Amino acid sequence: MQIELIETFLDLCETRSFNKTAENIGVTQSTVSSRVQALEKALEARVFQRSRSGTELTTQGLKFEPHARRLLRNWREALRVTSDKASVATNLRIGIQQDLATSHIGNWVQEFRSLFPDTMLYIEADYSAQMCRDLLTGMLDLSILFSPQPHPDLHFEKLGEVQCRMVSSDCEHISEVELDRYILSNISRAFEVTHSMLVPSLSFAPISSGQNAVVSGLLTGVGGTAYLLEESARQLIRAGICKAVKKAPVIEQSIYAAVHLRNRHRSSHKRLVKLLHHHISD
Repeated sequence: MQIELIETFLDLCETRSFNKTAENIGVTQSTVSSRVQALEKALEARVFQRSRSGTELTTQGLKFEPHARRLLRNWREALRVTSDKASVATNLRIGIQQDLATSHIGNWVQEFRSLFPDTMLYIEADYSAQMCRDLLTGMLDLSILFSPQPHPDLHFEKLGEVQCRMVSSDCEHISEVELDRYILSNISRAFEVTHSMLVPSLSFAPISSGQNAVVSGLLTGVGGTAYLLEESARQLIRAGICKAVKKAPVIEQSIYAAVHLRNRHRSSHKRLVKLLHHHISD
C-alpha cells in the first residue's frame, strides 16, 4: 500500500474536509479523492461518508484509524533506521500528552539536544493510554503523560503539576456560572475526579471535551465557562475573550514520565527525566 494513502487518510481524519486536506498536503482535491478511493479499494470498505454536513468517518474508517497511525509510525521509523544518519546517531522516540505539546516542549528539547547532540529525537503527541501501549511494544522509549496506566513492565515518575483555572466569557464569580453554558474539561480521570469533588454542581454539563485545545476553541467561538490549563487560560484573558472566575478552585493536574523497565536505568533516559522534572517544576 502506498504510504501517501495513509497520510491522506489521517489528515482527513483531522480536517474532515477534502479541500483543507488538499491544501495541507499540497495536492489537488481530485488527488485526495483518488487516494481515498484507492484506499477504500484496497481495504474493500468505505472509510468516509460525505454529505452536506461534511465528511465523517464510517464505522470501518473508525476501526482503521488506529491501525493507520501505527502503519505511518512504523514507516517513519523504518526511514529513520535505514537513513545514513542512523548509523552514527542514537534514536530516541518520545511521546507527549496532546495538551502539553504546544507549550511545554521547546526549552527542554533544545537543552536535551545540547546534552546529546548525536541523538535523533522523534516526538509525537498522543493520549496517555496509547502512549503506554506504545512503550510496551517498543514504539516509544519515553512518554510524558497525564494518566499512568499501571503495568508490571512500565515505570512511572512524577515530574510535577500544571494548574487548571476556570475562565469565563459570561461571568466573574463562580456563583454566577450557568450549567447550560458550562463546558466540562475531561483531560484525565484524575482531573475528572477532582473536578467532581470541588465543583459537583458543574459535573454534568451539556458539552465536554478531553482536549484542552478544543475547550479553548469553544470558549473563543461560542463563549461560556470552563477550566483550561493555566497558560491557555492566560492567553484568553490577555486577549479579552475571558475573565478569571473568582472563588473557583484551582485544579492541579499531575504530569508523569513513563518508560519501559528495560530503559529505566539508561543514562540518556535518566538525564532526560531529570531535565523534564526541572522544566516542568519551573
